[in-house]
Amino acid sequence: MVNLGGTVATVGFPNIGLQGFAPKLAKGEIASLSGAADDARYFQISVPVQPGNSGGALVDERGNVVGVVSAKLSARAALAASGALPENVNYAVKSNYLLSFLESVPEVSAKLKEPNTRDRKFEDVVKSAEQAAVLVLVY
Repeated sequence: MVNLGGTVATVGFPNIGLQGFAPKLAKGEIASLSGAADDARYFQISVPVQPGNSGGALVDERGNVVGVVSAKLSARAALAASGALPENVNYAVKSNYLLSFLESVPEVSAKLKEPNTRDRKFEDVVKSAEQAAVLVLVY
């Protein structure tokens, strides 16, 4: 179960042209249980994400995939609307909205795991997330 303030993280490949090809960890909290305009399909997260994090798994402290990183608040739109630049206002699609789709694909459904309820060392969670992350280059 995901709670407001719960710790979450993602491993991805942001800005490979600037930051290189090694995977990068980004960690933060669930800032809201809903997304922009109170959209219940999303979490607002304080995880600092960049282009290259989108599509990455958002995991909780036990390594459960609770969402998929999907967007960040537009700096231009926030500046125009409020006169201030947003800081770490990002969004992830909640995994329960994706789960019914995944369960409908037999090849995928058979590989879905039960949620982990045991505490784990965070370093082990990061290692699992890193092993599941893959860099996709588009030319």
